[in-house]
Amino acid sequence: MNLISLFLTFIVGLFIIGGSLCGIKYVKNKKFVDFSISLAFGVIISLICLEILPETYKILINEIGIIRGIIAIIILVLIGIVVLKILDVFVPCHTHEEHHEHNHKSNKCHNDHLHHIGIVSAFALILHNIIEGMSLYLVSINDLFAGIMLCVGIGLHNIPMGLIISSTLINSKYSTKSAIKVSVLVSLSTFVGGVIMFILGGVNELFEGVLLGLTLGMLVYIAIFELLHQIYHMKEKKVPIIGIIVGVLILVISIILGG
Repeated sequence: MNLISLFLTFIVGLFIIGGSLCGIKYVKNKKFVDFSISLAFGVIISLICLEILPETYKILINEIGIIRGIIAIIILVLIGIVVLKILDVFVPCHTHEEHHEHNHKSNKCHNDHLHHIGIVSAFALILHNIIEGMSLYLVSINDLFAGIMLCVGIGLHNIPMGLIISSTLINSKYSTKSAIKVSVLVSLSTFVGGVIMFILGGVNELFEGVLLGLTLGMLVYIAIFELLHQIYHMKEKKVPIIGIIVGVLILVISIILGG
């Protein structure tokens, strides 16, 4: 049973690679890239509101009480946001150019912004996926069928995550090989979470709550300060609306399947 549960954490990472391959195939299609960004926004916002925030709140109030739990969530979210904001220093000119007097400069800044989104998304998702892998392992140990359903559910919302990582990196002039390497690294992080649980057999719930709170802050930063900023400047408004709706539906379906 332990090895089957561990195997599920490996399988779920393959969905990220699948999403990455889709992003590579359609990387030159601007509508597809805009759709993938919007899709990821819908998934991340839903993930924050329907999964990570409730789970973080539940764990922390059980461990340290309601008032302290709420304060801890606020502090952890702020820390998560600050961590990714610090990364901005290492990716110059990642804000969207509203003026296009100099096309070469504008294109360079746009590419750097896409590079930034891909890197910080990968960074936050690695932490998130480690926690997710730990949870998937524990669920499948207790109920294999529930673990399989949760694996499918997680996989569904991992597809747009892989898609956004590969498409943004390649559009920022990364090579296809490099984009795949980053995607593989992210995909293996879920398995790493499973391995941690396989070795330790369990972790302190307070520690898990802290990691979830930090992940929450990182995803808030990506959704609000990165993806939403990109969506706001998209010329074709129907594409992002459809992408966001589809992203929300994917996450809702994943919750139903994993429920």
